[in-house]
Amino acid sequence: MDDYPLLNVFWTMLWFFLWIMWLFLLFKVITDIFRDHDLNGWGKAGWLIFCILLPYLGVLVYVIARGKGMGLRDAKQAKEAESRFQEYIRQTAGTQAAANATTSTTDELARLADLRAKGAISEEEFQQAKTKILA
Repeated sequence: MDDYPLLNVFWTMLWFFLWIMWLFLLFKVITDIFRDHDLNGWGKAGWLIFCILLPYLGVLVYVIARGKGMGLRDAKQAKEAESRFQEYIRQTAGTQAAANATTSTTDELARLADLRAKGAISEEEFQQAKTKILA
């Protein structure tokens, strides 16, 4: 440990984290290239080749030239994902509420039929209660 000073450890860690951040940025740029619907096939191929052959320069130029669009596409995708999630919640909650209402109505009618069969209520009372439940 004596031959590798503490300051060198910090510099190594700094460069390692910067490299990891650059990799994240590279993958973000590549996914944005494929996600962009305004860019045609040749444009996507050109940016991808530029980012693969000259990665540092390609990513830097892409972020400078199309960085604002990247942010807008990210915000749009997040907004669409949130709206799809909210719609899923509304559908699921609506389905559950309808299922619970159907189950409770069915249970109530079964209970009434059981009471009528036992003779606890008359046919006329059964029809009145049934009409009230189904209304």
